[in-house]
Amino acid sequence: MQATQTLSEGLKREFKVVVPAAELETKLTGELTGLKDRVRINGFRPGKVPLTHLRRLYGRAVMADVLQNTVNEANRKIVEEHSLKLANEPQVKLSEDQGEVEAVMNAKADLSYTVELEVLPVFQLKDLSDITVTRETAEVSDAEVDEALSRMARQNRGFNPKAESEGAATGDRLTIDFVGTIDGEAFEGGSSEGVQVEIGSGNFIPGFEEQLVGAKAGDQKTVTATFPEEYPAQHLAGKTASFDVTVKEVAAPAEVTVDDEFAKGFGMESLDKLKEAVRATIERDFTAQTRRKVKKALLDALDEKYGFDLPPSLVEQEFAGIWNQVETDMKQAGRSFADEDTTEEDARAEYRKIAERRVRLGLVLAEVGEQANIKVADDEVTQAVVERARQFPGQEKMVWDYYRKNPQALAEVRAPLFEEKVVDHVLSQVKVEDKVVSKEALFADDAADEAEGGKATKRTAAPKKASRSKKKDDA
Repeated sequence: MQATQTLSEGLKREFKVVVPAAELETKLTGELTGLKDRVRINGFRPGKVPLTHLRRLYGRAVMADVLQNTVNEANRKIVEEHSLKLANEPQVKLSEDQGEVEAVMNAKADLSYTVELEVLPVFQLKDLSDITVTRETAEVSDAEVDEALSRMARQNRGFNPKAESEGAATGDRLTIDFVGTIDGEAFEGGSSEGVQVEIGSGNFIPGFEEQLVGAKAGDQKTVTATFPEEYPAQHLAGKTASFDVTVKEVAAPAEVTVDDEFAKGFGMESLDKLKEAVRATIERDFTAQTRRKVKKALLDALDEKYGFDLPPSLVEQEFAGIWNQVETDMKQAGRSFADEDTTEEDARAEYRKIAERRVRLGLVLAEVGEQANIKVADDEVTQAVVERARQFPGQEKMVWDYYRKNPQALAEVRAPLFEEKVVDHVLSQVKVEDKVVSKEALFADDAADEAEGGKATKRTAAPKKASRSKKKDDA
C-alpha cells in the first residue's frame, strides 16, 4: 500500500491511496483458502474444493469484504503514522468507472482511492490563574420552608361543594362547560366540558377567571376575554373571544392544618421531620442552581480564553441537532420567526454561534480531561444508569437492558459525568469567590429568561395560558 498526502489545509487532510493488484490477489487467495475448509459443496469432499471453483462461486462477495477491510486497514495506518486525531469518520472516494471497478474486483487492477480526513485542532491549554468566578449561594430561610409547606397544603387540599345559593369567590373551584366563539364562529380548542377552574390561579387567559366571581351552580354566563398578543396559536393571538359558560358546581377550599397529622400524609412521623425534608429539598435546588451558575461563568471565561479553528463537520452536527429542536418547538407552538421578532437567517446565525461555542468548549474540556488523566469509573456509570432507571417505575429492567446493550447510549451517560469532573478540576485552577445572595438573586438569570420569553414553546389549548421555555444553552 502506498499513501501520498495531497492536501493539508486547516483541519482538512487528503491522501491518495494505491493498493497493488498483486496485494489484492494475495488477500483474496488467502480468504478463499480459509473458506475452503468451512464450506460444504455437493460433489466435493470437505477441504478439497478447488480455489478456481470457490472463486467462481464466492469470489465477488469475498473480494467485497477484502476491499472493505483493505480500505479500513489503510486508513487506520494513515491515522497512526501521521498521529492524527480524527473529528469524524474518513470519507472515502472510489473510482466511478465501471471498467476500473470490475478490474479491481477481479484483482486485475490496482485499488486506487482518495480519503478525506477532518482532524481535531491542536491547541495549547491556557493558564487559568487570572480567571475569577463568583459562586453564589443562598441560605434557606424558615419563611421559605413555611411557604413551601403552605404551597403543599394548597395543592393537597380538598374542596367542598357550596350551597346552590352561594356564589363563587376568589380561591373557589368551579366545574364548568364552555363553548368559545370568535366573531360568532367556534374555534379549535375553544370548547370543553367538566373543566375545573380555580379563581385566582391565573391558569386561564386574562379576564376569564375574574368574571366567574359570584357565579352559582346552574348559572349560565357569557365570559368575554382577549387572548394575549404573544399567544402561541397565531389564529387566536390578540383576538377577543366570547365563551358561553355553564357552571356545574362551585366548591370552596377545605381548611388544611399544617401539623403532625398533615406530615403523616407525606410519610413523615412529625411536622418537624417534614420541615427537615422540605428544607433539604430546597437546599438541593439551591445547590443545583449554584452549580449551574458557577459552571456557566466558568465556561464563559473559557470561551473568551480560547479561539481556534473548529472541525466543520462537528459544528454542522451540533447545529443540525439544535436547529431541528428549534423547528420542532416552533411548529408545535404554531410560531414563526416573525413572531419572535427575527428572521430565519438571523436565527440560524445565532444558533450557529451557539453550536460553535458548544463544540469549542467540548474540545477544550476534552483536552483538559485527557491531560489531567480524568477518568469515569464503570461503577459511576452504572450508578448513573440505575438513577435513570428509577425514573421509570415498573420499567427499570427495560431501561437497564437498553443501556447494557447500547454502547452509544452508555457513552451518552458517561459524557456528562466526565464533563462534571473536568469542570471540578478547572474550578480548582481558578479563583472562586463565594458570595451569599438572596434566593431572588440566585435565580435572577432564570427569572430574566422567563420574562424575556426566549423562543417560546407554548401550549395551544384554549383558554389555558401558555408557558414559555428558554432557548439559550447552558454551555
